[in-house]
Amino acid sequence: MTIEIEYETEKELQVPVREIIEAVVNESLDYEGCPYEAEVSVILTDNPSIQEINRQQRGIDAPTDVLSFPMIEYETPSDFSHVEEAAEDYFNPETGELLLGDIVISVDKVEEQAEKYGHSQTRELAFLTAHSMLHLCGYDHMEDEERLVMEDKQREILERLGYRR
Repeated sequence: MTIEIEYETEKELQVPVREIIEAVVNESLDYEGCPYEAEVSVILTDNPSIQEINRQQRGIDAPTDVLSFPMIEYETPSDFSHVEEAAEDYFNPETGELLLGDIVISVDKVEEQAEKYGHSQTRELAFLTAHSMLHLCGYDHMEDEERLVMEDKQREILERLGYRR
């Protein structure tokens, strides 16, 4: 498992960032039954930078808490059965790991939302990572039914790691 974590802001969260992200990434993949070792890239940035990415990629000129850029196209969420058929598209040729995608998290939003929702920055970072990992596994929340599925899965992943509101 390769989890690349990069800070692209001077502001650093005062929590064990690597430990939290690694635990949530691993738990999310176990929970979703991913049969492969995987590679995930996580960038921690600030509101102005994530706003620019959000504007460029989604046409939304506002900061957001987390952005997900999946590398796999799924017909059904967490159905990894097709990836070996296009191994050159989905696997790192050097490591053999499944290329899941990229996560971008605003540390400003981690701080803001932890305070707003009355929980720790640790829990907020874990939540945003779990949310994004589900996107990298093909889930979405555009419709109520999809949103409810994602909310249940996020809660279960976080509870398995001991993160509760």
